[in-house]
Amino acid sequence: MANRVVNSVLGQGTRMWSPVSRAVRAMSSGAGSGASPSHTYETLRVSQPRESVIHVELHRPEKRNAMNQAFWREMVVCFDRIAEDSDCRAVVVSGAGKIFTAGIDLMDMAGDVLQPVGDDSARRAWNLQRKIREYQDTFSVIERCSKPVLVAVHGACVGGGVDLISACDIRFCSQDAWFQIKEVDIGLAADVGTLQRLPKVIGSRSLVSELAYTARKLMSDEAKSCGLVSRVFPDKDSMMEGVLDMASEISSKSPVAVQGTKINLLYSRDHSVREGLEYIATWNMSMLQTEDIMKSAQAALEKKSPKEVLYSKL
Repeated sequence: MANRVVNSVLGQGTRMWSPVSRAVRAMSSGAGSGASPSHTYETLRVSQPRESVIHVELHRPEKRNAMNQAFWREMVVCFDRIAEDSDCRAVVVSGAGKIFTAGIDLMDMAGDVLQPVGDDSARRAWNLQRKIREYQDTFSVIERCSKPVLVAVHGACVGGGVDLISACDIRFCSQDAWFQIKEVDIGLAADVGTLQRLPKVIGSRSLVSELAYTARKLMSDEAKSCGLVSRVFPDKDSMMEGVLDMASEISSKSPVAVQGTKINLLYSRDHSVREGLEYIATWNMSMLQTEDIMKSAQAALEKKSPKEVLYSKL
């Protein structure tokens, strides 16, 4: 799926992402240069607003960033590429236009989900399961990417949007943001990550069950109090500045330390304390040999900021 070329079904202009070593340097406004024909996206706009920081913007503003078939494929292509980009040390995800995302584009996706191919019920079920797993991979690829992924939510974050942000490492939102697990209202159980990840993000199975069973809106203040987001900003502009500042701060650290931390946090989430300790011991028996430790120690002795240390690419 990740290697297929995606053709626009809406006639929307394509957006360029430069090769791994030359990301497009553009702010979220779209101003930039250095576009490369090696990769094109119809539903995403990718830029490099800060050194070592990649910005992935959901970019179907005229459709409220609804997730069509092209989006589900392009996210995998995009994050697989980011994972291999040694110049990238942090990723920011946001949405263009008035809201973050309206969730699944039902008009575009209906045929895929409601009319699976196959000669009988068993074959249709087999093919539908394969399709669901492909959709699950759209957000699992965010977890597989060893670079920290920060997401900035404004306005509505509905359905698939909750699946997306649940797979991210750090979540910010603006005061006008709200979140909704919408799937029960359209007759199905959420199947691409919310029901699996959100209980571990929020920590309250009672609240997750309430949100999933009722499809009620979770407003920004409650999202902060329950731990879904770590910070609420007055508006989108201040939020984007804040999230980019944090991404820059993260990208200034040793990539060995930061990416190793993400990998071990995710491992420990899904394993016992004992297993997590054994895993980090095995991990660090090689990673503690990095020169980054000596560089960091030298900087501390010289009373330098970690941002002044030049770490090698990873």
